[in-house]
Amino acid sequence: MMVGGYLWGTLADIFGRRAVLLWSLTMNALGGLASSFAHVFWLFLLLRVISGIGVGGSMPVIFTYFGEFQPKVRRGQMISVLAMFWMAGNIMAAALAWLVIPHSELRLFGPDFVYNSWRIYLALCILPSLSSALLFILMPESPKFLMQKGKEQQAMEVFQRMYRGNKPRHSSFHVNRLEIGMHSAKPVPGSKSCCRRIESFTNLFLRSTAQLFQPPIRKVTLVMISIFFTLSFGYYGLWMWFPELFKRTALSGGSVCDAPRRANHTMPRPDCNNDSISSEIYFESFITAASNLPGNIFTILLIDKLGRKALLVVSMMMSGCSVFFVWFLKTQTQSLVMSCVFSGVSVIGWNVLDVLGVELFPTHLRSTASGVFNGAGRIGAILGNVVFGQLVATHCAVPMLMVAVLLTAGGLSALWLPNSTRRDLP
Repeated sequence: MMVGGYLWGTLADIFGRRAVLLWSLTMNALGGLASSFAHVFWLFLLLRVISGIGVGGSMPVIFTYFGEFQPKVRRGQMISVLAMFWMAGNIMAAALAWLVIPHSELRLFGPDFVYNSWRIYLALCILPSLSSALLFILMPESPKFLMQKGKEQQAMEVFQRMYRGNKPRHSSFHVNRLEIGMHSAKPVPGSKSCCRRIESFTNLFLRSTAQLFQPPIRKVTLVMISIFFTLSFGYYGLWMWFPELFKRTALSGGSVCDAPRRANHTMPRPDCNNDSISSEIYFESFITAASNLPGNIFTILLIDKLGRKALLVVSMMMSGCSVFFVWFLKTQTQSLVMSCVFSGVSVIGWNVLDVLGVELFPTHLRSTASGVFNGAGRIGAILGNVVFGQLVATHCAVPMLMVAVLLTAGGLSALWLPNSTRRDLP
């Protein structure tokens, strides 16, 4: 996903948002479906990497594409509505796992290959990507991108289509000229040898990335990278390890940080076939995913009223505070409640970052910037998982305190970002 975010994000600034979304979603769907048939681990891992590259591209580009269609007075609200479907996807994935994995089994290709429940689950999970890819065949290109590339006629056709869709009773479209900006249009490599085309593409990629670290947007880029990193480090580190923390509290009682020491010789080995433990894991994942709903609604209602920076700072500092108190929890119920609080508060920060990633950067760098930020976030997520995995059993308080400090510092760094509320896209 880290590689895919950067790769597809830059391609979206060269070839367009619509084409990149179509192909990245298709790659995600085909890779996910093929992985459900893999019979050896290395092949399964390779196919999941391909699927991850695909989904890594669709995530940053979809916000750029959608945001470029929105009016400035409602852009924050509408992008937050789009971000809410990330929560809806989490809920559906958890619910689908709960329904499918413990029960379903289908025998294919003889007795030596069982298309069991987790394979069925992987196959079902490709349906949103596949259906979305098919829908993008019918969708128009972003008119903002077309204007940036100097394609006035194509942009005019998109505006006319939007006008007819919004006001079907009025057929006359009175705009007959667009103000086109071509100064940042990127040349697409033409018919050259394979090596020369690869070299040209590499130069385009590097040039786009280099522009993000040049004035006047260098400071904004660095701040956004730090916020994406810190939020991803804390959110994905805790999200992946919450089920383990729940299990430790349930099996041994007491604080999640005391449980491993007290139960070092008595904690039973996890049984993947234990239906009661499995059901609890699916239920807790479902509840934690659903806990994002209040934060999403709060963002939708107030992001255009309170502004982006205020919500981002408060959200990340409250997330840090909630993590700080995790190791004081004594029961599984308390752990579940605190995980819901953490998810509900931190999702506000994610929604605001999605909006800021669209509003703070010029059109010719917008998708590239989103890809770079998502890549930084993936690095943070990887390191968060590694740190938790190494320290949660021996020095549990260390990763908790680290996450609390990083989230608070990331929130405070948002104070250096410019105000973009209800302003035209650059």
